[in-house]
Amino acid sequence: MDAETAHNLGLWAVASGFVGGGIVHNPRLACTAFGSQLSNPLGLAAGFDKNGVAAAYWQDLGFGFAEIGTVTPEAQPGNPKPRMFRFPEDGAIINRLGFNNSGAREVVKNLLAAATRFPIGINLGKGIDTPLEDAADDYKRGVKKLQGIANYYVINVSSPNTPGLRDLQQVHRLEEIIAAVREMSNERLFVKISPDQSADEIVKITEMAIRLSLSGIIATNTTIRRVFPTEEAGGLSGKPLRERAEEVCRLVRQVGDGLEIVGVGGIFTGEDLYRRLQAGATVCQIYTSFVYRGPSAAALILNELLQCMDRDGISSVVQIPR
Repeated sequence: MDAETAHNLGLWAVASGFVGGGIVHNPRLACTAFGSQLSNPLGLAAGFDKNGVAAAYWQDLGFGFAEIGTVTPEAQPGNPKPRMFRFPEDGAIINRLGFNNSGAREVVKNLLAAATRFPIGINLGKGIDTPLEDAADDYKRGVKKLQGIANYYVINVSSPNTPGLRDLQQVHRLEEIIAAVREMSNERLFVKISPDQSADEIVKITEMAIRLSLSGIIATNTTIRRVFPTEEAGGLSGKPLRERAEEVCRLVRQVGDGLEIVGVGGIFTGEDLYRRLQAGATVCQIYTSFVYRGPSAAALILNELLQCMDRDGISSVVQIPR
C-alpha cells in the first residue's frame, strides 16, 4: 500500500471513531496557549487532517489541540501522485502534496458539524495558481471564510511544495499578507517558518512578529535538505529534522521572548518533547511520529514526558525552564 493511501485510510478510521489512542489525564500537563486552557502541550500538526474531517476525535487520541489544513480559499487537487513517501528506517516522510484540500467553505462545514470545544487551529495557504503578487488577497479571503471557528490561524508561507511560496517569507511580503488579513479579522495569528532559512532571516521574521503583534511562530515546516540518499523531491519531516527544528525554536525564543512558539519537527519521544519545551516552545506538535508510533503516540509521548519531569523534579509542565 502506498503512503498516501495508508494515510487516507488512517484518517478515515479516526474520523469514523474506530481508533482510540488513550488519554493521559494528569493536571501536571495542563498549560495555556492560543488564549485557551489545554489539557497538555502536545498537538497534531497541520497536514494530517487537511479538511477537519476528524476534528471531533483528536482529543480522544490524547492530543491537547489540533491544527487543520493547509486550507486554501478554494478546493484544489494538489500535485500529481505519487507524492508521499515513507522512510521508516530513518523515521522520516517526504511529501510533495501541494496543499490538496477541499477548500475553505467545506472546512467550515466540517468544523461546525464537529461542534467540538477542543482547541483547533487552521493553517492557511494560497492557491497554487494564484500569482505571488496576489497572495495577500488569498490569505485575506481564506481568513474571511474561516474566521470565528478556530482558536488560532497560521499564515503558511514555508511549504516547499507550492512553487514560489517560500519567496513570501521575505519580511516585506509577509507584512503585506498580515496587513491584508488584519483588514478582515483580528484573530490570533501565527506565521509558520522554514527550517531552511538563515539565522538572520529567522531573526528578521521574529522581530516582525513582535512589531506587528502576532501571537507567535510555528517552528518549523518541513525541510528540503537531505540526510540520506533519495531522489524524491518535497518536504522532509521526522527524525532528520529534529536537531535543526530545535535549534530554530531556541533562536526564535531568544529573540521573541514574548511570543508563543509552537515547536514541531522530529518529536518522537517524551525526551524530544521535553527538550523542545526547554528550547523555548510554549507547546509542540507531532505528525511523523504519529504515523510511526501509531494512534497511541500522543499518550506514549506524554507519559514519557512525565517521566522526564519526575527525573528532574519538575511538578508541572509550565515550570519546565525555557
